[in-house]
Amino acid sequence: MIVPLVIACALFMETLDSTVIATAIPVISRSLDESPLALNLAMTAYMLSLAVFIPLSGWLADRFGARRVFCSAIVIFTASSLGCAMAFDLNSLLLARIVQGMGGAMMMPVGRLILLRTIPKSQFVQAMSWVVIPALIGPAVGPLLGGFIATYWSWRWIFLINLPIGLLGLGLALRFIGPVIGPRPGKPDIAGFLLVGLGLGAFAFGVDNVGRGLMPPAVIVAGFLVSAAALAVYARHALTSQKPALNLRLLSIPTFRISVIGGSLFRIGIGTVPFLLPLMFQLGFGLTPLGSGALTFATAIGAMSMKVVAPKILRLYGFRRLLTWNTLLSGGLLAATGLLRPETPYAVILALLLASGFFRSLQFTCINAVGFADVDDRRMSNATSFTSVMQQMSMGMGVAFGALLLNLMPGVDVTSGTRSMDPAVFTPIFACAGLVCATSWLLFRRLSPEAGEEMSGYRQPAE
Repeated sequence: MIVPLVIACALFMETLDSTVIATAIPVISRSLDESPLALNLAMTAYMLSLAVFIPLSGWLADRFGARRVFCSAIVIFTASSLGCAMAFDLNSLLLARIVQGMGGAMMMPVGRLILLRTIPKSQFVQAMSWVVIPALIGPAVGPLLGGFIATYWSWRWIFLINLPIGLLGLGLALRFIGPVIGPRPGKPDIAGFLLVGLGLGAFAFGVDNVGRGLMPPAVIVAGFLVSAAALAVYARHALTSQKPALNLRLLSIPTFRISVIGGSLFRIGIGTVPFLLPLMFQLGFGLTPLGSGALTFATAIGAMSMKVVAPKILRLYGFRRLLTWNTLLSGGLLAATGLLRPETPYAVILALLLASGFFRSLQFTCINAVGFADVDDRRMSNATSFTSVMQQMSMGMGVAFGALLLNLMPGVDVTSGTRSMDPAVFTPIFACAGLVCATSWLLFRRLSPEAGEEMSGYRQPAE
C-alpha cells in the first residue's frame, strides 16, 4: 500500500493549496499593494487552470507514461509554489498560480490512473480509501493553516510549505512507482481540447464568482452562456470524433454513468461544507478561526478512521446497497449540522462531525471505485480525466451553491464583512444541502446488485 500513500501525499499538497490561500488574501493584498478584489484573481486563476488542463492529463499519461507525467506534475507544482512565494506583484503571482494549476491538473487524474493500472481490482477499494482522505483533510486544514501562517508568519510560507511535501512526494514516487504501461494514444484532439478548455474555464469562472459579489451579475451570466455554448459544440464534436478529448461514450457504461452523475450530485451538497461550516462556527457561534478549525478537523479524523473498515463493509453489503443507504445517512447528517447551536455540548458537535466525516469518506471511496469497475484499460486514462473534471466542477458548484443560499436568506450579505450572524440562518441552508446529497439516492439505486463485485468482494446471496 505504498503507492496509494505516495499518491495521497501529492493530492494532499494539491487540495491543501487550493484552500489555504483564502484566509490570507487580505494580508497578501496589503503586501503586494493590491485590493483584496484583485487578489481573488489568484484563486480564480488556479481554478481556471485546473479546469483547462485536466482533460489533457489522460492523453499526456498515455503518450509519455503515467509515472513520468505524475512526477513531472509534482515538480511543476512544487516549483510554481516557490514562484508564488517569491511573487513581487499581482502579475507574477497570477502567472505562478496558473502554472501551479497545470501541475495540480495532472496530479489527481494521473495519480488515480496509476492506481488503476498497478493495483489489483480486489485491492482497489482499500487503496482508494487512502486517496480520498486528502480531499477531506485539505479543505478542513487549509483555511485554519492559512490564517495561522498569515497571522504569525509571512504569507509566503503558505506556498513554501509545499516544498518539503513536494520533494518528499517526488522522492517516494521515483522510489516506489514503477513504469506504468498503457495503450499508445493517437493524435491529440486539438479542437476538442480547445472547446472543453473554453467551456470548463468559463464555467469555473462563473462558479467561482457566484455569491461573492466580486463581479457584475451580467459578467457571471455571460461566463455561463459561453460555457454552455462551448460544451454544446463539444458534445456534437465528441460524438463524431474517433478519439475525443473527453469520451462521452463512457457514459454508456452504467456503473461509470451512475458514479459520475450520482457522485456529482453528492459532491455539490458536500461541497457546501468547507464554505458554510467555518462561517457558522465563526459568525454564528463566535469562535476564533483556530477554534473553528479545531472543530472542523473532526471530520478529517472521521474520514481517516474509515479506511480501516471500508473493505469489510463493502464485502458485507456491496456497492449498490452501501451507496444507496449511505447517501441518505450522509445527507441526514449534513442536514443535522444546521441544528447545532452555540449552547450545544462540544461532545455532541464532535460526535456529529466525526460521524459525518466517516460516512462521507466511505461514500467518496465507493463512488470513486465503482465508477471504474467496468472500464477497460484502453479507455482508462480518458475515464480518469472525465471523472476528475466532474469532481472539480461539482465541488466548485457546491461552494457556489452554499454562497447563493446564504445570500438568499433575509438580512444576510456575506460580502458585507459582518462579524456575527444568527445560527438559525444556517438551519434551512444545511437542510437544502443535505437534500441535494440525498437526491443521488435516485441514481445509486439503479446500480445492479452485482455491480463491482470484483472490487468489493461482495457476492449476491443465492435465492
